[in-house]
Amino acid sequence: MSNHPPVAPEWIRGITIRQPRTTCILTGAKTIENRPRPWSWRGWLLLHSSQRIDLPAVRDPLVARRIPGRHLHTGVVLGVARLTACHQDPDNARPCSPWAHPGSHHLALTDIQELPQPVPVTGALGPWKPTQDLVDQVLLQLPRLRPPTS
Repeated sequence: MSNHPPVAPEWIRGITIRQPRTTCILTGAKTIENRPRPWSWRGWLLLHSSQRIDLPAVRDPLVARRIPGRHLHTGVVLGVARLTACHQDPDNARPCSPWAHPGSHHLALTDIQELPQPVPVTGALGPWKPTQDLVDQVLLQLPRLRPPTS
């Protein structure tokens, strides 16, 4: 049995989110990410901003209050969060969060940490597996983030 920590794909994934919502997550205001399908995977996520900015979302009051003075970086990993749960609100129930879209599956994010410097990378749809090099770049900036030990 090896004592080496797991390689990146075993303990961390990436998620691509369109700006300005990525920044809203990094401010700690948005702890729910909406997705069309449920995710079974749990653990650390690299928070990657997509190449495009959702301009109508910038004018949404819920979003607009969170982003003044913030640069909306695109095409970069901006931070990490722990995905702890995925649920869907019951029909006709009050949403679990002001950020929750009815009918969507809600990814619950905790332990959100922003990187001091964005790391450029191409993301993908769904949970994607980062390269070890990308994870190493993130770990240099967040030295307390470590793979779980088994």
